[in-house]
Amino acid sequence: MDRRTTVSIEGDRFLINGKPTYEGRQWRGHKIEGLLLNSRMVQGIYDDLNPETRRTIAYPEGPWDPARNTHEFVAAMEQWRQCGLLSFCINLQGGNPRAYTKDQPWLNSAFDPDGTLRDDYAGRLRLILDRADELGMAPMLGYFYFGQDEMLADEAAVVRASDNATDWLIAHGYTNVLVELCNESDNSGYDHAILKAHRVHELMDRVKARSDGKIAGPAGRLLVSASMCGRKIPRQSVIRASDYILLHGNGVKDPQVIRGMVAETRSQECYAGQPIIFNEDDHFDFDKDDNNFLAAVSSYASWGYFDYRFDGEDFANGYQSVPCDWGIGSDRKRAFFTLLAEMTGATPPK
Repeated sequence: MDRRTTVSIEGDRFLINGKPTYEGRQWRGHKIEGLLLNSRMVQGIYDDLNPETRRTIAYPEGPWDPARNTHEFVAAMEQWRQCGLLSFCINLQGGNPRAYTKDQPWLNSAFDPDGTLRDDYAGRLRLILDRADELGMAPMLGYFYFGQDEMLADEAAVVRASDNATDWLIAHGYTNVLVELCNESDNSGYDHAILKAHRVHELMDRVKARSDGKIAGPAGRLLVSASMCGRKIPRQSVIRASDYILLHGNGVKDPQVIRGMVAETRSQECYAGQPIIFNEDDHFDFDKDDNNFLAAVSSYASWGYFDYRFDGEDFANGYQSVPCDWGIGSDRKRAFFTLLAEMTGATPPK
């Protein structure tokens, strides 16, 4: 199967089709070349199999429709790309549509309890990954999320789910996809021990071994990582197993903390020079002289925008709050994409 886009890593830089991302680009004296600037868009294949909560996520003008959600996601991708976005996070078990609520009663998982990959979710995911391939984008595909991993029956089912997702990527010939084995592996919400921070490297290594020799590109396999909670640095076993290092800036109000997290990661004895990416950060302040986005870039780390709808906000706000408006329709979204376009030399949103 012919694919247009291949993502690879060379030292601490990302390459797409053999060339460093944002090739030759500098901004305010900071190197942009080689970064993978991104946004958290995990609900692109979202559905809710719990009828009690499903009825609460209607669109302003009609009932919830998972096909509509994905088609609107796909339709918005070209504008994101024109603004300089090269990556986004999508997750087979989504994310919390109500931001930081503790209880998560909805049922949103691409896996059946035995680990079988559901055809309806896979079909929606294929639309997104195919379009990303056409646009020259390199998505980060998350396999597991702490709010839904309990849907899997046991550890054997978790392993089967991971294998099935990996085999599906291989079968469809994707060369543009990075794997985030699980989101916030050190979150206490995980039910299965193999997904927790002290053991997640086992599955990370399994994905690498299972895909070895089966993916076109310099590595010959899928590139894998796993993220931790906000402010946390991955444990050494995770850093060793990671092709790229994932950090979260959630809850960080002082941009200097972001710079410190990058420096602390690089100071770890096990750190081998991998690229560093923040792929979730709920800090905005894009109009200020310093913010978390700028702090990451000034430290030569990629940064990812995490946007959810606060209580009382209108439909246009939030990329994680279901139902999602995937356009660039809020002041917050426009501020992010405007700064992104300025950094990358791309076209700002209208």
